[in-house]
Formats: sequence, structure tokens, C-alpha cells
Amino acid sequence: MTAVQVRVAHGTPCWVSLLVHDLERAEAFYGPLLDWSFTPGSAEPGGYLEASLHGARVAGIGLAPERPDLPTEWTTYFAVDSTDAASARVRDCGGTVAVGPLQSDRAGRLAIAADLTGAFFGLWEGEEHLGWEVVGEPGAPVWSELLTNDEPLAAAFYGSVFQRQVVEADPSAVARGEEDATLRVEGHRVAGLRQTTDLRDGPPRWRIYFAVTDVDLTVRQCRALGGSVLVEPHDTPYGRVARLADPEGGRFSVVALP
Repeated sequence: MTAVQVRVAHGTPCWVSLLVHDLERAEAFYGPLLDWSFTPGSAEPGGYLEASLHGARVAGIGLAPERPDLPTEWTTYFAVDSTDAASARVRDCGGTVAVGPLQSDRAGRLAIAADLTGAFFGLWEGEEHLGWEVVGEPGAPVWSELLTNDEPLAAAFYGSVFQRQVVEADPSAVARGEEDATLRVEGHRVAGLRQTTDLRDGPPRWRIYFAVTDVDLTVRQCRALGGSVLVEPHDTPYGRVARLADPEGGRFSVVALP
């Protein structure tokens, strides 16, 4: 595998990060589970780790503030041409900018925002660090989808913030288990929006999927490494999927692509 630095199109997911209370524990879980290795990130040495898959950067794990009430959740970052302009559109659309915009050394400019229902997401204007360097391979991110209790509201919000098209799914596709809508960039599906009232999903949030070779094996490894299984492996239109949680409760999904 060769790491490739490519500027991701505006409005496309480009990075995922996780804040944890115990970095060593996170390394010990995600390293063997997804075949990741770790190096200190440039922004906060010792407090932020970059996860790599055979030399290609795929994710970041940082040390959370000393707040025991702070939930452990994965955050999806979207590439933007201007973090400041995108942050202004978030506010104009009724959302909240919780952090930033701020400069992260020479890596890029970022902000953390929340949509109208409280789902957090990141904005990333890459400079030296453009985002993940491999996707869609075992151990790498493959998909992000919004779990929301108001899909039409979310579709209008993200379409306006990213100035991209959001396409509603055909009812028959939704009945088969596909997303209710998809965010499109230059005609390509880049993220999903899913209406849900399933209490297991928790409050509105962006869910990240990592590709794996064997979902059932990954589930067994997750349990052995101290994680938990939220939804057992099952077949979907996109492949076999399971929903997992790390030892601190950080939720994510794994999928074996068909």
C-alpha cells in the first residue's frame, strides 16, 4: 500500500478523530483490531496520535480534556475550501460552531460544529495535512453517515453549509436498508443521512465505518480486546456490518465490503 496525498473535494469527508481519556488503552485496542500503528501528531506531541495503516494516515486519536462527563465519540471532518466561510454558513443556517475556526500549526485550519439537532462534525481546510491517505481498504475508513431524528432538516442544513447536493433516496431503497438521503459531490455519493429513532443509536451523531476483511472475526477480536458489541454482525445492501464500541464506549461500525 502506498500513502497518497490528494486534496479532497470541498464537502467530502476527509478525516476522523477520537478523543479518549487513556491514549495507551486506545492504542492497545485499535492497533491490533484494525492493524494500525501510531506516531505522535505534529499539533500536540504526546497528546495526539496519528494512526497509520501500513504507512498511510487514516485517523487521529487525542487526549480528551479532564472531564469525566465528556463522551467518547468519533468525529467526522469534512474538507472545505475555507473553514472561516463554512463556519459562517453553519451559523447562518442555525447551527453552532463550538471550537474555532483556529489554526493547527502548519497542518491546516479547523473548526468543530454542531447541526440543528446537536450532531457534531468537523471542518478541515488542509494545508500540509490534507486528510486520510487511504480509504476503502481493510483497516481504513470507508463511509460516514449521519444518524438523525429529522432527516429533511439535516438535508437542508448540510446542503447549505457545504453548498452541495443532497439527494433523497427512493422509498424502495430505504426499505432495503439504504440511507434516506446522500450528500453528493460532483455526482458522487460521499456521505449518508439516515432517519432513526433506534435508542441504541443514542443522540444524533455521525457514525464512521471502517472496512475489515472478516466482520465476525473482528467482533471476536473486539470482545477479546475489552470492547463491546452493540449490534451483532448482520448482512446489509453494503456488505456484512457490525456496530462496536471501544473500552471507553467510543462507537463505530465495521463492514466487510461485498
